[in-house]
Amino acid sequence: MKKALIKISATFFYTGQIPFAPGTWGSLAATLLYLALGVRTSLWHVVVFVSLALVGFLTAGRAESVFGVKDPKPVVIDEVAGVFLVFMGLPLTLPTLVLGFVLYRIFDIIKPPPARQAERLPGSAGIMFDDLFCGCYAHLALLLLGRWL
Repeated sequence: MKKALIKISATFFYTGQIPFAPGTWGSLAATLLYLALGVRTSLWHVVVFVSLALVGFLTAGRAESVFGVKDPKPVVIDEVAGVFLVFMGLPLTLPTLVLGFVLYRIFDIIKPPPARQAERLPGSAGIMFDDLFCGCYAHLALLLLGRWL
């Protein structure tokens, strides 16, 4: 796979190359993309999520050699896929969007088990799985908060 294609895919159209907090910018881009597809989860959301996850697994590990480091900061395709899991199946309201985004970022920074352990896997698996776990955690937290509130 060509380096330019790996770079544009893994950085989610260079979003990850914004110098300050690339993971946050990638998560914001994902939130906006999810919202652009509609406020109710549709087949498009699922198709885009599967596509993002596939692209992530195909490019994230290869991006390590392009950038010359393990789990490079500019690689945000993992955050983009993870954020899609946060909102999957939930009606999007402003509080849901904001809280889901914040919860995802918190889980992505803290990385509770098994996300932390998944991060140690080699290549694309280590880059992608921890963020997919964090997306699931944020989704579950939103569901619990919704029932509690």
